[in-house]
Amino acid sequence: MKRNKTVDEFLASNQHWHAELEHLRNLILQTEMTETIKWGFPVYTISGKNVVGLGSFKAYVGIWFYQGVFLQDKAGKLINAQEGKTKAMRQWRFQSADEIEDQLVLDYLQEAIDNQKAGKEVKPDRKKDMPMASELTSALDANASLADAWQALTPGKRREYAEYIFEAKRETTRISRLEKVTPMILAGQGLNDKYK
Repeated sequence: MKRNKTVDEFLASNQHWHAELEHLRNLILQTEMTETIKWGFPVYTISGKNVVGLGSFKAYVGIWFYQGVFLQDKAGKLINAQEGKTKAMRQWRFQSADEIEDQLVLDYLQEAIDNQKAGKEVKPDRKKDMPMASELTSALDANASLADAWQALTPGKRREYAEYIFEAKRETTRISRLEKVTPMILAGQGLNDKYK
């Protein structure tokens, strides 16, 4: 996946949704938020804090409200795209330019700005237990080099690997994932380093 370096580059690479994205961008730029690019996508901030982002997929374009859980959503437009995983973020999806109601979008944006200024924020739960698949613990017990490399990783990188292996439903998949990531662990790399 291409990593855009500017918002204009992002828009140019999304020709199918170009008009919708440009329209949403222009609405967002009417607010006091600062435009930037993060993770290859347009992100809009207040005092350096992410408030909203723009994204596009095959079937829709959307606005991501990073702390959308605090929005009143009186019009019932927001969804949680990853129930059970995403706590704060909410999306508003559009499948055509006709669905974009300018004043309603601006109202949601202003409420998101106000919430950010008020300090409303869901903090990540950093204390939760890290799930460890038995295949991973066995490999760490059996291989001292792997165990040393594991301990040298940051807690966040260990969590990414542990969850990646643990979430596989079948034992064969957990073993396959462990075999795939072992060289990365030994090299001190994080599972998602290439995306950062």
